[in-house]
Amino acid sequence: EVKLVESGGGSVQSGGSLRLSCTASGFIFDDADVGWLRLAPGHECEMVARISVDGSSTYAESVKGRFAISQDAARNTVWLQMNSLKPEDTATYYCAVDTVLSGSLEGCGGEYWGRGTQVTVSS
Repeated sequence: EVKLVESGGGSVQSGGSLRLSCTASGFIFDDADVGWLRLAPGHECEMVARISVDGSSTYAESVKGRFAISQDAARNTVWLQMNSLKPEDTATYYCAVDTVLSGSLEGCGGEYWGRGTQVTVSS
């Protein structure tokens, strides 16, 4: 059974930082694309960042230069370091996995999602 557990969300002021963590079980990190997706009321789901099986990283234009995704496959953990946070980054952030390497994370797909962690940025 695949299980994803996010942590690290919270409330910060604009310009602040947060580090989200996602600990996974039930699959091998090296064999899957892993990403962070976010959902906010009134907005479409957005893939924020993704690490692919080849180790390359992809970011949404809205977070480039501010967010960084990293992983430790041995610990089955992926992180999202978020700096220079803006109010528009307010959302629920989900860790998601694409084990069939379909590219579906870009469309907020993926076969498995965690329960999410809330990030709130105040101005």
